[in-house]
Order: sequence, then C-alpha cells, then structure tokens
Amino acid sequence: MGNVFGKLFTIATWGESHGGGVGVVVDGCPPNLPLSVADLQPDLDRRRPGQSELTTQRKEADTVSIISGVYEGRTLGTPIALLVANTDARPEAYSEMRDKFRPSHADYTYLEKFGLRNHEGGGRSSARETIGRVAAGAIAKKILALGGGVEIRAYVEQIQNIALPNAALLTAGAAVPFPTLAQVESNPVRCPDEKTAAKMATLIKKMRSEGDSVGGLITCRVRGLPTGLGEPVFDRLEADLAKAMLSLPATKGFEIGSGFAGTALKGSEHNDAFVNRGGKVRTLTNRSGGVQGGISNGEELFFRVAFKPTATILQKQKTVDTKGKATELMGRGRHDPCVLPRAVPIVEAMTALVLVDHWLRNAAQNKVFKFV
Repeated sequence: MGNVFGKLFTIATWGESHGGGVGVVVDGCPPNLPLSVADLQPDLDRRRPGQSELTTQRKEADTVSIISGVYEGRTLGTPIALLVANTDARPEAYSEMRDKFRPSHADYTYLEKFGLRNHEGGGRSSARETIGRVAAGAIAKKILALGGGVEIRAYVEQIQNIALPNAALLTAGAAVPFPTLAQVESNPVRCPDEKTAAKMATLIKKMRSEGDSVGGLITCRVRGLPTGLGEPVFDRLEADLAKAMLSLPATKGFEIGSGFAGTALKGSEHNDAFVNRGGKVRTLTNRSGGVQGGISNGEELFFRVAFKPTATILQKQKTVDTKGKATELMGRGRHDPCVLPRAVPIVEAMTALVLVDHWLRNAAQNKVFKFV
C-alpha cells in the first residue's frame, strides 16, 4: 500500500519516528556484490540528526545492522533487511499534538484516511522514514559505481533567496564544473560554494533563533550514465525521478534540464543540437538535462527539487483540534529549521534507486536475448 518502490530493484521501508526502529527490505539486488556496514554508514551519517547546529538536535547515531541477504561480505541475491534502532525518542514532546493538527503537516490527512494516527513525531509521516531509503540507496550507489562508473552528486543550490552564482548557467544548458564530494561536504549546509554557504548558514541560524523555518532548492547531477535508461510513455526516466523526489517529505516541485525557465525560450533557442564527438553522438548544449523521449542520451543528467519550509515551527499557530474546535498550537520537540542540508543524501539515494532499477529493466529487455 504505497510502501514499496521500484520494479526489479525494489525497496520496502517500514517504521515510525518514535517506534522501536526504522528500516528497509531491499529485493532484486544482484548477487556477489561486496557489501558491508561500512558501505552504508557514511550516507546515513550524512543524513542523521544532530550533526551540526543547523539541524535538529535529536541525538541518534543511526547505526545500521544488516539482518539478512549478505553472507561473508557478499550479497546473496536474496532480500536484504536493514535495521536502524531509535534510541533518542521523546514522545512526551508531542502530547499536545495528540488532539491538535499541526498546520501544513500530515496530521489531519492521516487521520481522515486511516481513522487513527501516531502523533509522536508524525509517526510514519516523519522524515525519519527516509533512513531506509538512504541505506538502500547506498547499495544502489555502489552497484552504479562498480558496475558502470556512475557518479551522483546532490547539493544545496538555494535557500530562500540565497542562491549559487552559477545556478542559471546549468539550467541554460551550459557546462558547469561537476562539484566534488569534498566541496559539498566542506560545510554543514552542503553547498559547494563557501561564500554562499556562509550566507545560507547565517539565514538558517536566524530562522532557528526566531522559531521559524525556511526552504529552498537542491540540485542533483549524474555523470557517467549510458544511453538507453528509461522507458517510453509512462515510465519515462524523468517521470520516475519526479515520483521518487516528490515522494520525499517537504518536497513541492521537480524540474529537469531547463525546467520551467525553458518555457520562455523558442524552439530554435532551446533545442540541443547533435554533433559527432569522438565517434559518439553528443549534444552541443544540455537543456534536455540528459533525457530525451524519456530515455537517457549519454549527457549529464541533472534536475532540481524544491523543498518547502519545515512545517513544524516553534511559534504559536492557529489550528483546530480533532473535534474541529478552533485552538492554538505551539510546536515542540526537535526539528530542522531547514531540511535541505540533511536532504542532500536522501536525494542522491532516491536517484540511485531509480537508475539501478532502470538499468536492470533495460538489460532484461534489451541485453538478455539476441535474435539476430
């Protein structure tokens, strides 16, 4: 019921924010892949709470355990179960929210749909659910790196009205240097430009001091992709990427390549001309963002994801209770004043999951049987 993602490489996440733990079951992983906790933990550390003064101060190590699917350091081809225990849950901080709906949160819709809800930290609607996605995505990233030399890099492009200076160049299809992991991780904002990151950090700290929150944009770029990933019509590569990104908490928009800015151009300005470069068909520009007709064309894949300001803020807000009576609610608990820094590894994980799934699907349809 909406908890499984993928077709050949699938994940099923489970768990709630303040329950015993969260995790994921990964199915369809090829056998014999070298895999250990050391492959998974780094991305979970990038996602975990309490890693800087810019994020929620919930103290969770988010240490992952591999329960099944791996033997003597290699995957078996059977389902891989991964578990992360919750160790710093404080359900008492949410007692007032048992009977009051948090504005712009999932409290009301969950109750309407299921007839009951877990109000402690939002239960299943909490971003803590994304731990399973990041753990599974780390497996997918290793498959892509070892099997195809694919590199995925997400980073914070904009927070509120503070943006990277070269952001518009990428959207316009121009070549922009691919940032290194060290550049992205050089600051707690995860913006690869130090001056811009410093301004963003100041803004986030200001929001925290005011009990408020702020949103922004994350850019994700992928290089090393082969041609042929993606399906025509319903399962276009960009369509599945959009579904993956918009399934993340707090997301409000997705655009690939030129995105919405491309609507202001004429066809003669927007088209990516084909050229022969080194015996391969390439494009002079990349306003398509690496995808044409729903299928990867061998150019760099890039897209942007919009995240709203965190819904739970530490200010009094007008709301209603479960009986429809007008009231006020003061947010409590430990929350991110801006979700973007911790969302970077989550965006990378979902990207990897989509790409591995489509790579397997492409191989199954086009590589296994030869009729000529």
